[in-house]
Amino acid sequence: MSDRVAIIGVGMCKFGELWEQSLRDITLEAGMYAIFDSGVRGADIDGVVIGNMSAGRFTGQEHLGAQAADMGGLGDMPAYSVEAACASGGAAVRHAYMAIKSGEHDLMLVLGNEKMSDVNQSEAMNTISVAADWEYEGMFGATFPALYAMMARRHMKEYGTTEEQLALPTVKNHANAEHNPWAQFQRAVPLGVVMKSGLIADPLRVLHSAPVTDGAAGLVVCREDLAKKYSDTPVYIEASEQRGDTLALHDRKSITRMDAVIYSTKSALKEANLKVEDIDVFELHDSFSIGEIILTEDVGIAKKGEGGKALEEGITEIGGKFPVNTGGGLKARGHPVGATGVAQIVELALQLRGDAEKRQVDGAEKGLAVNIGGTGATSIVHIIGR
Repeated sequence: MSDRVAIIGVGMCKFGELWEQSLRDITLEAGMYAIFDSGVRGADIDGVVIGNMSAGRFTGQEHLGAQAADMGGLGDMPAYSVEAACASGGAAVRHAYMAIKSGEHDLMLVLGNEKMSDVNQSEAMNTISVAADWEYEGMFGATFPALYAMMARRHMKEYGTTEEQLALPTVKNHANAEHNPWAQFQRAVPLGVVMKSGLIADPLRVLHSAPVTDGAAGLVVCREDLAKKYSDTPVYIEASEQRGDTLALHDRKSITRMDAVIYSTKSALKEANLKVEDIDVFELHDSFSIGEIILTEDVGIAKKGEGGKALEEGITEIGGKFPVNTGGGLKARGHPVGATGVAQIVELALQLRGDAEKRQVDGAEKGLAVNIGGTGATSIVHIIGR
């Protein structure tokens, strides 16, 4: 058994609308980058796990674990695929973490992928919507923009969150993505442009929302005692926790918080023997801008109702007390749903290794990622340490 799980290699493809590449192409690219970064040989890997939400609906391909091992030439090793809606990538990381901690595996390749642009926007939205409660929400036309709009409107009513505050995660995350070569949108967006973009579900606008994205990300992870054999700059998964909540919004005590996030964050901090003040950089799931505001509160960066205020004060900017989404978040890096949770860990690993270049957080030693599925029915939290 391993005390901690080391991350010794990271890789991604550039996120975007990748018309000329297949799901196989982008996954192979991300996996090979991670393997090259780690210095391992294919023969060193004894397991593969891949996170994906809905390749069967997006591309017609299932059985992704076997496909990943096959196309990587990795032989007859065990290959797993996991699904947890938009938290599928985080679930893949957690699966590998538990497999190595238990002693079942020693060194694994972790992948997350999604190819979303091969169907039209309507089909993509319908596919994503099955991650909500189809019988009680989706069947009646409640898409994710509509559900998050309800959360935003209630947050504005209860806490006075303003339309300007609702736009600030987009402005910040696009500014960060200017310096991320893997991001889908590598350009800043002024506040006024965000606030005048088209409404999709009042009060949410187009530029409050993560885009439809193709992409893949990869990690090579191993037992702690093997890490220095391969890497001079390993980082370590110090905690991995998962919690759940009701699938439908109407069954929750409050739609302005995500209890699964609150409980999984507290458990992860306890497991790592840390406080939120000890974390130097955060990856928070911002599929919609209200999501980042709510998660800022639920992980403890800001008091309940003051997430918008924290953004106004610059607390979550690079250089602020609690930098959030330094790689651009889901909004600007892009949100290929099965890849997002892995991409979050890639960004934290680069920050902790000091390899984030112009978006580097000085002296970063601890990072925390929150990857959620649906409107918060699944929350997976990882804490990474240098």
